[in-house]
Amino acid sequence: MSDALSWDDLAGARIGIYGLGREGEASLRACQARGIEPLLVDDNPPAGDIEGRKVLSTAEGGAQALAVCEIVIKSPGISRYSENVTSLVDQGVQVVGGLGLWVQGADPEKVVLITGTKGKSTTASITGHLLKGLGYRTLVGGNIGVPPFDPALDPAVGGPDQDFWVIEVSSYQATDILTVPHVVGVTSLNPDHLPWHGNDLETYYRDKLSLAGRPGARWTVANGDSAEIRERSGLLGPQVEWVTAEDAAQSWIDELGLLGVHNRRNAAIARVLLQKLGVPAADDEAALRRAATGFAGLESRLQQVGMIDQVGFVDDGLSTNVLPTLAAVEAFDGRRVALIVGGQDRGIDYRPLADGLRGRDTEVLVLTTPDNGPRIAAELNQTGCGPNVTVKETADLDEAVEEGYAWARPNGVVLLSPAAPSFGRFRDYRHRGEAFVEAMNRISRRS
Repeated sequence: MSDALSWDDLAGARIGIYGLGREGEASLRACQARGIEPLLVDDNPPAGDIEGRKVLSTAEGGAQALAVCEIVIKSPGISRYSENVTSLVDQGVQVVGGLGLWVQGADPEKVVLITGTKGKSTTASITGHLLKGLGYRTLVGGNIGVPPFDPALDPAVGGPDQDFWVIEVSSYQATDILTVPHVVGVTSLNPDHLPWHGNDLETYYRDKLSLAGRPGARWTVANGDSAEIRERSGLLGPQVEWVTAEDAAQSWIDELGLLGVHNRRNAAIARVLLQKLGVPAADDEAALRRAATGFAGLESRLQQVGMIDQVGFVDDGLSTNVLPTLAAVEAFDGRRVALIVGGQDRGIDYRPLADGLRGRDTEVLVLTTPDNGPRIAAELNQTGCGPNVTVKETADLDEAVEEGYAWARPNGVVLLSPAAPSFGRFRDYRHRGEAFVEAMNRISRRS
């Protein structure tokens, strides 16, 4: 493995940036702030220049130009297992990530990294909210928001003068981080993003958990209810503290206004992260309760967006695989749920969704939507969901919302928790969430 580099180690080297998304552009600004003018390459270059610089296409000489560099800063969306990246490594080029460069140079006592298939954004947001509520200057960033190394950060939001940094890390970013701070959180582990990880499930799991086992790690705070994480506890670093649903009963968590036991468990994980960071007030229930006040939650994560005739409409659009969708349904124990699923087809197995719904005591209507709605319906019906679950295919999201509302009256829930990404029919999860709200509003205008 190559030596771990920080941003301060790049001076005097031939630098390339591969991928000009949000983090790639932040990497360019970080280079320029250090007097470095890197080569810019992208698989699909944007129209026009970036920061006054021309971007080469990989297919039109860009890949060969990167091979002349000593160090290439790769954007997270470009797979470390892709042909272009493996070719660079074989030619002796050191391929790094902007977040990995930042972590290497950061104070390990002041940074916490949080990862997981699902729940990492919620946990990072709660951790940051608590730290700010306790009076600490805190930047919450990484995969959830701003790259912490971006010189363009508004001083009111980030910058070097922070007491703590709470950084959400995707599996893509984890492979670029070679040393870690002393505290790492892991929220969940389930199949996702397999094409990026070579279409191999164990590679995805290994890459995701690599964050906890790198040099520098002291504590991993992990979801103890996850069989997948417990089975791979050997990858978690020297000391592990398990947090389970039993820990979710802490009364201070009520102030956060969270729906679902899984989200309350994420809050309990956040508290332990603060304890491992050495925050004294993390042991003070009253202080935590005060700090928790005002938490706004995250959009498209069990977010109630409206109510019509006592029917709640809940946007959980960021649940893009089976486990968080099942957790979302469980958040409404005792209420009838019209569950809207479907989106981009990534080939994941939906039989576990049927297994999870089978024991449901209260009725569920599963409304499947394109593009993979027909496949989800077929797998659910073939596996069998039990007597309280009905599966129905719909033509689109609008029809699913209409059907769900008509069925859920008078006091049920219409829950968008798609167990699939939004791409194809929608620009992103926000666009899908907006379409969900607009469909609800059309119903409201008729009522």
